Amino acid sequence: MIEFFKMNGSGNDFILIDNRTQVLNVQNLPEFVKTVCERKVSVGADGLIIIENSERADFRWRFFNADGSEVEMCGNGGRCAARFARIKGIAGDKLSFETEAGIIDAEVRGDEVKLRLTDPHSIKINFSIMIDDRSFEMNFINTGVPHAVHYVKDLDRFDVLTIGRALRYHNEFQPAGTNANFLESIDRHTIRVRTYERGVEDETLACGTGAVASALISSWKGLAESPVDVRVKSNETLKIHFRKTDTGFADIYLEGKTKVVYEGRIWEEAYIR
Repeated sequence: MIEFFKMNGSGNDFILIDNRTQVLNVQNLPEFVKTVCERKVSVGADGLIIIENSERADFRWRFFNADGSEVEMCGNGGRCAARFARIKGIAGDKLSFETEAGIIDAEVRGDEVKLRLTDPHSIKINFSIMIDDRSFEMNFINTGVPHAVHYVKDLDRFDVLTIGRALRYHNEFQPAGTNANFLESIDRHTIRVRTYERGVEDETLACGTGAVASALISSWKGLAESPVDVRVKSNETLKIHFRKTDTGFADIYLEGKTKVVYEGRIWEEAYIR
């Protein structure tokens, strides 16, 4: 049986496994992830996080989406991983961990975690793409993973699932695909965001790197300034801090609450079919 934590970061839920002593002995890791993340028939989650030893930081992580795909970064998952490491005694209140996107710094204050992300790249503003004979004005930025950002006037009524899926697979964003964020500006320090997540292949209740992408794009377009409160689908608020430079952004932080839902053990029958 495999010990795990179930955690939640502002609506994103994750399975976390401490694999520093190689307890996770499965032959097909992507298939294992896909199976245990399936809702109703197993644990169920937006993603799975594996904690491993690192020679460069307090620990190394591997992050998997619910479909079994491994990706470089996840903001809300990173916040949960930081608090998990603090609870398990892997690291102290201030820590760093190794990802495929680079070294990530974090500070844990009770159930709140402030995460410093790597600098973004590939910013592209105000370009049009066609979906079913409709033109959509898009923006793009990579905040550890790729994010398309589109502004809407009525976020509650917008068809996030249909348009999000079309953007995720659009030729403009191939071969990697993209996450799709739909944004409504409230004021210069507040925005609302809904996100279709690549790898989950659905709208999620929150997306940390998507919240960061939306805040940075808004700043680049002159519509917002740091700090930016991002209200997500779960009705929680993520706070984004950053410094704008001549060529992009630096000192980017994602801050918000985390929640430990439960801890337990996964039986073999939950993932062997």
